[in-house]
Amino acid sequence: MPLMSDLPISFSPGGLPETVLPPAPADARAALDAALALDGEPRRAAISAVVARFPRFLDGWARLGQYARDDVEAYAAFRVGYHRGLDTLRQAGWRGSGYVRSVHPENLGFLRALDGLRRQAGRIGEADEEARCAEFLHQLDPAWPAG
Repeated sequence: MPLMSDLPISFSPGGLPETVLPPAPADARAALDAALALDGEPRRAAISAVVARFPRFLDGWARLGQYARDDVEAYAAFRVGYHRGLDTLRQAGWRGSGYVRSVHPENLGFLRALDGLRRQAGRIGEADEEARCAEFLHQLDPAWPAG
């Protein structure tokens, strides 16, 4: 008789698998919350300092894009957050398909960066990139609000 493994087998009874990113460090979240409480240029500078201190903090990149000084700066911050997010997703077991839903707060930084990249791509005239990002967002989280 063949031996059976003691390793668990994961099935996805609801269809595609779902990935939840690891939580951000508490001190990164606290620093970002404090930065977001500021107004104007001090807020943007404080968010930039958070990103410099925690360069893997996805919501930091998304918020830096949100409070950027112009469309190109915003595009760049969102693009960095998006690519760092893809790396983080892969490290969390994502294999290029499946859900990354916004109901999990840990996923919001990546989804905000992707949505910001979509929006900024449209603003700088990259309609194909805007459409690709919109489709990717819908695949990752069908409940994410349309642009």
